[in-house]
Amino acid sequence: METRKYEITYIIRPDIEESAKSELVARFDKILADNGATVVDSADWDTRRFAYQIGKYTEGTYHIVNVTTDSDASLNEFDRLAKFNDDILRHMIVKRG
Repeated sequence: METRKYEITYIIRPDIEESAKSELVARFDKILADNGATVVDSADWDTRRFAYQIGKYTEGTYHIVNVTTDSDASLNEFDRLAKFNDDILRHMIVKRG
């Protein structure tokens, strides 16, 4: 199967402690790696104010992960677990050219 590139952007709640945020990022990077994806890079982008309130939050920290994979298993598992995590306000997976 052909290896494809994806960009995953997720928003972390702004009031999380730095150590807890680092653990969250490491856990989700590991979920991707354990399910067959290669994490090319994973970094915070910026803390931004939202155009509208998400839950009780008006801002959040955007985190971007670039991965390569030849199967959708890692992306599906990331998507499934991100939906249940209260520290991740929103997430989006985009296929890169």
